[in-house]
Amino acid sequence: MNIQIFGTKKCSDTRKAERFFKERGIKFQFVDMKEKGMSKGEFNSVAQVNGGIDNMIDQNSKDKDTLLMLQYIAEEDKLEKILENPQVIKTPVVRNGKQSTLGYQPEVWKKWN
Repeated sequence: MNIQIFGTKKCSDTRKAERFFKERGIKFQFVDMKEKGMSKGEFNSVAQVNGGIDNMIDQNSKDKDTLLMLQYIAEEDKLEKILENPQVIKTPVVRNGKQSTLGYQPEVWKKWN
């Protein structure tokens, strides 16, 4: 397994995901989205597996201004705006090769080999 966890240190679900993999002795790479964020390619591959860009957006994000803007800007501009404001992405984003999940999903991770 080649696990990557994209999230923030303050996100409780991200911390729970890290604990899930640590407890099972599974190595992972943590990517702090406040510092680095996701590349366009990473974001697109995760969005494709998880039902598109709109499913990647955390509607409960504290950044209400960006959420509102995303409702009204053109589809082709959405990706850039989201990558500029990674705090609106649902976390944690957990990747294992081509597989990925949004949020805390231990039932899915248990099935990964």
